[in-house]
Amino acid sequence: MATLYVTHHACIDHDTGDFHPECGDRLRAVQRILEAEDFMLLHRQEAVAATDEHLRRAHPQSHIDRVFRTIPPEGLRHIDGDTLVSAASGEAARRAAGAVVVAVDAIMRGEVTNAFCAVRPPGHHAEAERAMGFCLFNNIAVGALHARAAYGLERIAVFDWDVHHGNGTQDIFQTDPGLFYASTHEAGNYPGTGFTQERGVAGNILNCPLPPGSTGDAFRAAVDQTIEPAMRAFQPQMVMISAGFDGHARDPLAHLRLQVADYVWATRRMMAVAEDCCDGRLVSVLEGGYDLQALAGSVHAHVRTLMGV
Repeated sequence: MATLYVTHHACIDHDTGDFHPECGDRLRAVQRILEAEDFMLLHRQEAVAATDEHLRRAHPQSHIDRVFRTIPPEGLRHIDGDTLVSAASGEAARRAAGAVVVAVDAIMRGEVTNAFCAVRPPGHHAEAERAMGFCLFNNIAVGALHARAAYGLERIAVFDWDVHHGNGTQDIFQTDPGLFYASTHEAGNYPGTGFTQERGVAGNILNCPLPPGSTGDAFRAAVDQTIEPAMRAFQPQMVMISAGFDGHARDPLAHLRLQVADYVWATRRMMAVAEDCCDGRLVSVLEGGYDLQALAGSVHAHVRTLMGV
């Protein structure tokens, strides 16, 4: 099983200021882990810079222009209370979205079976017309819609296990019956969306909010009883994961109690769905995760699982 690792040094240069949880050290921790001997068999590619054409598949040109107008020549600028940009943020955002384009291309050309994109800024809070929650463009939606535009895939499924609901991905997917979005997240946490009654245009949205303090048992039950059966019924031609690791018990921004073993288990379940439905085609994209030790350990286990070891 060949696994591709896609990243780019520009993603580290996205400066969010002192003490911001979504900082360059997150990606440094991930990159250090994936340079270890355990990962010598990984295929590696640098992320391309997503073009406006790539980005327009998920966002109108007005949003793209607005984001780039906000980028300051120096210093920091707020998009909202939590989302900051610096002079390097535009390049980082293009590379973060472009990484998913690279992963989709490599999988669809048969060069690898699956891929992990280690990028920042993250993407799943970016709505079609709104940057928020540390996110400028919706990386995974850009990749999913690239798979449709470039390769004619009609059914693409995303499982988002970040502790925060991916309101942006839901916003972009909810009116398109060929796009399926499923999420586990901490109920009541940021951004306050992701209720079970939010079902999309064709039942293509599936939210499984978990009460604060939930352990891996509740997470696994949601996947086993609700998310995986729905994904299999959807019969995706590509499986994608918004892989946020901030549901880990060590994470400071939330209150779930997941462990590394839970992410390994969920990775294997998504790999099984991909194997049975679409020849193993799976793209995983980094989202949250703000305790560096928990993030590095979770990514190590997640990528080793993707590699089949």
